Amino acid sequence: MEKSPKINIIYEDNHLLVIEKPVGIPVQADSSNAIDLITILKEYRIKKENKKGDAYIGLVHRLDRPVGGIMVFAKTSKAASRLSDEIRKNNFHKTYYAVVEGTLPKEGKFEDYLIKNEKENISYVSTKEKGKYSCLEYTLISKNKLNNRSFTPNKSSVFFKTSSSSGRL
Repeated sequence: MEKSPKINIIYEDNHLLVIEKPVGIPVQADSSNAIDLITILKEYRIKKENKKGDAYIGLVHRLDRPVGGIMVFAKTSKAASRLSDEIRKNNFHKTYYAVVEGTLPKEGKFEDYLIKNEKENISYVSTKEKGKYSCLEYTLISKNKLNNRSFTPNKSSVFFKTSSSSGRL
């Protein structure tokens, strides 16, 4: 079994774990058999809390494998149920930050129909008949700077903040 990477724990109490998901790690086990975040967090709880046997980690939302960011996990089934209820009621707000190449207006919206290639786990723009509606609104943060630090992987890089009203990006 591959060695578990160190996970940055941002917040923890008796009910929740808030962590920084590294890029490239799946949230849950998949066909790649790569180490996944749920397994890593269960191992963390077993070691930290001297648990015998399994530890509960409730998955209430996901980030795709190539994406890094902040995630919330439940440490109890009751917390998982309450968090899931908040998500169903649209009280759980996700904000995404992205680096893209090219130029964008200061604000905008992308509306498309997406279809997912399950084998590759990648979504593509499709037709209304085949795809699911996706709406992404964004606000430009800066060009070639992030948090007052120069960042120029490409002279036309821009940083933007977005949220998805459809739940699909």
